[in-house]
Amino acid sequence: MTHATRESVSIRRAAEIRRLNSLDRAQFIDRARPCLRVVADIDALHLHFAESIAAVVRRGAEVDRPLALILPWGPFGQYPVLGEILSQQDLSLEDSTLFFMDEYADSSGAAVPPSHPLSFRGAAMDWLGSLDPRLRPLPGNVLFPDGANSGEIDRRMADIGGVDTCFGGVGIHGHIAFNEPEPGVSESVTRRVALNEVTRTINAIRAGVGGDLENFPHEAWTLGMKQCLSARRVRLYCRSDSGLDWAKTVLRLAALGSPGDDYPVTWARQHPDYKVTTTRENLDAPAVPLP
Repeated sequence: MTHATRESVSIRRAAEIRRLNSLDRAQFIDRARPCLRVVADIDALHLHFAESIAAVVRRGAEVDRPLALILPWGPFGQYPVLGEILSQQDLSLEDSTLFFMDEYADSSGAAVPPSHPLSFRGAAMDWLGSLDPRLRPLPGNVLFPDGANSGEIDRRMADIGGVDTCFGGVGIHGHIAFNEPEPGVSESVTRRVALNEVTRTINAIRAGVGGDLENFPHEAWTLGMKQCLSARRVRLYCRSDSGLDWAKTVLRLAALGSPGDDYPVTWARQHPDYKVTTTRENLDAPAVPLP
């Protein structure tokens, strides 16, 4: 893409965002209704997220077939709730294959070890380990992209008959997993990516590391958008957190934006079974719309 083309795309997107952010709450809900779900607050969002995962697991058990899910570790507030639901309803993940979306990489490009304080794998395995042993997935059925298993991930997805549902969050510039804006992102597969400054900055704010940008990971391993969008259902969750009002614009793009590589989440709008869930407070237009 030439500089002139990038500049043209940026101008068009800026104009689209101004139009979308000019919609009041009622106008936005009305236009986004086909793919939009609204819950009361963060707690309700985590409950909805957990219940949605449990519902997929229950469907798989009822038809007695292996189940494959793509899951994020971030947001993660749904997992303690999910653990309670699995226990109360005696729902087991034993026959499920869980493809977690991503993992940070160290300065050599290797996935960080589970002992790393920012490791998604470490946190996820701690949660899975807290479940009743009868409810846990088999250890070999929990996969994080790490550079050594890219071919295995594609093979396992194919062998199991495809992914039932891709669950995920949405980043400030529309990344799903760590699929940052880049040319051809909608066709991307498992790979190592450089994290751009937007992602690193907001993650360093949210991760409890005191904004340590110098030591925050510069790279990560991620499933590609092609794998995420190949799932039979795509269910995304979009909300602000950490006391920061950052998700209103990307929510409007996730629900109404024209598809483009500059905001990868917009490609999900072409999926035949796509829903994005948000909180009521995230529905309002930004308090300070920019000209």
